[in-house]
Amino acid sequence: MTSMPPPPDAAPGTTATPTLVLVGHGMVGQRFLEELADRGVTGRARVVVLCEEPRPAYDRVQLTSYFAGRTPDDLSLADPEFLARHGIELHLGDPAAAVDRATRTVTARSGLTVRYDTLVLATGSYPFVPPVPGKDSAGCFVYRTLDDLLAIEEYAAGARTGVVVGGGLLGLEAAGALKGLGLRTHIVEVGPRLMALQVDEGGGRALHRTVEESGLAVHTGVGGTEIVADERGAVTAMDLSDGSRVDTDLVVFSAGVRPRDRLARDCGLPVGERGGIVVDERCRTADPAVYAIGECALAADGRVYGLVAPGYDMARVAAGDLAARLLGDTRHPGGFTGADLSTKLKLLGVDVASFGDAHGTADGALDVVYADARSGVYKKLVIGPGGELLGGVLVGDAEAYGMLRPLTGTVPPLAPEQLVLPAGVAAGGGGALGPSALPDEAVLCNCHNVTKATVRAAVTEHSCTTLPEVKTCTKAGTGCGSCVKSLTAVVYDELAAAGATVDTGLCGCFPHTRAELYEIVRTRRLTTFAELLDTHGRPAARHGDGCEVCKPTVGSILASLAPSVGAGGHVLDGEQAALQDTNDHFLANLQRNGSYSIVPRIPGGEITPEKLIVIGEVARDFGLYTKITGGQRIDLFGARVEQLPQVWARLVDAGFESGHAYGKALRTVKSCVGQTWCRYGVQDSVRMAIDLELRYRGLRSPHKLKSAVSGCARECAEARGKDFGVIATAQGWNLYVGGNGGADPRHAGLLAQDLSDAELIRLIDRFLMFYIRTADRLERTSAWLERIEGGLDHVREVVVDDSLGLGEELESLMAAHVTHYRDEWAETLADPERLARFVSFVNAPDVPDPTVRFTPERDQVKPDLTLLAGPTLPVRTLEGTSAR
Repeated sequence: MTSMPPPPDAAPGTTATPTLVLVGHGMVGQRFLEELADRGVTGRARVVVLCEEPRPAYDRVQLTSYFAGRTPDDLSLADPEFLARHGIELHLGDPAAAVDRATRTVTARSGLTVRYDTLVLATGSYPFVPPVPGKDSAGCFVYRTLDDLLAIEEYAAGARTGVVVGGGLLGLEAAGALKGLGLRTHIVEVGPRLMALQVDEGGGRALHRTVEESGLAVHTGVGGTEIVADERGAVTAMDLSDGSRVDTDLVVFSAGVRPRDRLARDCGLPVGERGGIVVDERCRTADPAVYAIGECALAADGRVYGLVAPGYDMARVAAGDLAARLLGDTRHPGGFTGADLSTKLKLLGVDVASFGDAHGTADGALDVVYADARSGVYKKLVIGPGGELLGGVLVGDAEAYGMLRPLTGTVPPLAPEQLVLPAGVAAGGGGALGPSALPDEAVLCNCHNVTKATVRAAVTEHSCTTLPEVKTCTKAGTGCGSCVKSLTAVVYDELAAAGATVDTGLCGCFPHTRAELYEIVRTRRLTTFAELLDTHGRPAARHGDGCEVCKPTVGSILASLAPSVGAGGHVLDGEQAALQDTNDHFLANLQRNGSYSIVPRIPGGEITPEKLIVIGEVARDFGLYTKITGGQRIDLFGARVEQLPQVWARLVDAGFESGHAYGKALRTVKSCVGQTWCRYGVQDSVRMAIDLELRYRGLRSPHKLKSAVSGCARECAEARGKDFGVIATAQGWNLYVGGNGGADPRHAGLLAQDLSDAELIRLIDRFLMFYIRTADRLERTSAWLERIEGGLDHVREVVVDDSLGLGEELESLMAAHVTHYRDEWAETLADPERLARFVSFVNAPDVPDPTVRFTPERDQVKPDLTLLAGPTLPVRTLEGTSAR
């Protein structure tokens, strides 16, 4: 055996500058660097980082959000100023190729050789690709890095169907991404259920049902036996072990990962039988000068951890051990002996969480289960013989996760059945637990192992007075984000207990909430942002310009109250124009390539053939992409900014109005055909939808508003998924409020039933104006109902029973809106000053933006976007290999 140099145990105060080499710059590697900096190691040592990817560390947990519009820069975790401030030498696209432990050198792929005193391996993992014949065909990908996603996005442009191999966490994310790219998507999982490691059989059934209802095909208990390719070597189908065949153009492998331990193997470090670099409790390998952290390490408890939270904990332990050895730092963090594998995330719009002994493997464990197959909710708590909470599974509704997980190992203050039943169902009320129920030793933030006591100390001992300050002080809430709600409650409770004033101001410019600013504008009849800021802003902000938070918020308030306070009203007039968000600046939605969409209003989804022809002719003449939406409208995409007035001039001439898709306002009132055509209909839903949409069009609010009217209980218009929804009954109309679809779907709650037309409109008037009056900035009606004290019951008292005596006032505010409504685009076209803003370049108004380009697709156009890594992207399939 080769003899090794002694470990770098330089005494504090030594003049030698040790060199620390970090191999790998992923999430765990970046966290390790931050831990080193916090302990002062970067000021006493040279730190060199060898990174395989062409970009610094980024948030791999949020990788799929790239397809939702987040850019690589948005995902970045490495602040260049941080690296420069601490003198960290980062080598991108230059991974370590070999380690010589005898000479303590690392050689990179470029030939760069660095001598180290301490080597830290954070090489992560590589995707496991099952040995399926045809796995190297064109159209086969893995789902691990940003480059992988860019390659999938490029290939998917010519595909219609995709298959994801693997039904775990990342597999479901990949399936969601393919669906978002417009592909008919199949999930193939060899195990008996989706997410088998996290959920039990009951949770798996609920998840399976919900995923299929979202439009994906799920195949469990089968594996792929062969990938079929055509004569060009491109994927055409996948054969499954049950004898069936799935036609597909694209295959994504997401069947698990394996530790990237090749460097360790090659330099003689011990590795586990199934992979992973063997380390002790301090994350040290058999060589005292070499550490391993994250997914490449086989921890002291014999496990390889594939989650980021254990990796962060290992980074903390390794950095602490190094600081103790190099600097004599006495703040040693202890050892890493295992980790909590609890997890909460949203997959394909479904909340899924598991914690503790989720499968009930402990002796004497009992299950307490609530299941509602209709709504896709499954909750299971595992209870020990002494009543202690051992773990749980939550599918479809994971709201209680933030409170339940920290209680693991304790006897909860409420009976288990109250903790799983919906609010109001259990005897004595629902299972609502506040932060006061959590013991101080409860871990609030699993990503960073932050306890409730640490959060409380941030307030009481470190003088933190805001949530951002607590996040900076403790790092709690800066990981996956699932703990933010509980964290906020603990911080605010602690501030209140200390007698501190909690700053609930809208932003750094105003000490007031949005609801308070609304009342100030309404009662004092203020008509400009400058007047409001100068009279009610924070002293330091007065006579200033405001910020990106308060300007659009106040702009919306002024637009909502314009008829009542005597303001101008049009969002492009004078000062108002400077307050608007990006979309409102041009009365259109900005798209990915810098072009804009055009959305004419089609009330109730009803349109004449003549108007339909106009839309087709406009789209043809301007070369626009056309799409029929779920809101029963026709969207036109691809207009350059200078084309917007030209397009709208033709639409307005044909009788169309703005659909306000660009603003925080009413979008659509969707409808079924109702009793006029449908044999099940009991009311005229189309007429009611048109009446409602024309009444509330242009109504500016804290967030967008959507509505629908169904002509019978069969609910074809999906009214219970809207901010306010109407369902016909034999006696009239039922009114539901507070629903929404999107990333966090919620069913609306019943506000009132069997209403006449006049009663229905009066209650909607009151509901909308009460929401606009009291909601926070960018708060949907569903979140508002959850936050407002008393919830739906309180809103019912105010709106239906008029408990506060506001009914007449709310109705008059809505009446003023209806009376003063003017179509924004029609008025814009009539005003040369407003039209002057519709240019790409102020100094060259006749020159179109040359970067707005398009390419043909399916007889239409799509944005021609420049890929960040070039037209041909290498995609890793197995460690040390790549496919193109």
